[in-house]
Amino acid sequence: MITVAMAEDHQMLIDGVKSFFEYDENINIIGTVNNGQELVKLVQLKQPKLVITDIRMPIMDGIQATRIIKKSLPHVNVLAMTMFDQPDAIKQMLDAGATGYILKNSGIKMLSKAIVTVAGGETFFDPNVAFNFMNNYIDDNVTIGKSDKVLLSKREREILQEIANGKTSKQISETLFIAKTTVDTHRKNMIRKLDLSSGNELVKYAIDKKYKF
Repeated sequence: MITVAMAEDHQMLIDGVKSFFEYDENINIIGTVNNGQELVKLVQLKQPKLVITDIRMPIMDGIQATRIIKKSLPHVNVLAMTMFDQPDAIKQMLDAGATGYILKNSGIKMLSKAIVTVAGGETFFDPNVAFNFMNNYIDDNVTIGKSDKVLLSKREREILQEIANGKTSKQISETLFIAKTTVDTHRKNMIRKLDLSSGNELVKYAIDKKYKF
């Protein structure tokens, strides 16, 4: 059984998560609070297997709370669940000790996967934040969730359109005035986002699916 403590300043979200896991045989929400200070107290009292925390909260934010929790109880795993997808926010949570990071709009199924993964001592990232962050900070030994709704950046959509037009990475770099290595990186990220296996599949996806830009 994975015991979970949750900190979130929007009570409706807490209620929704609790309701979903109410009859789950593997995940048990043993306590919820609305700020980081109360989270620290709750975790010290009940010592759950996993903590789910927002970043921005009153009194004490999730970054500071995570830092305190990991210092006193390093065996407690922390999963950030937030609306912040900026690399700086992600890095601060990782530096504080979190090993999972998902967005609030990821969906309950992804949350379930993240809980199990992080509670097991592994790292989990929401696909819609991982690809903007992974090149510098995330290695290959992490789990990246799969979302039914894939979010491509504006630049990725531009590159995908050029791929559909039959252009090579070099030609795309010249058209968009960016480095060829940047185009190659975007190609790699799109392959992972779209759950494809190769560059050829990416080309086929762009052409056969008639991607709408």
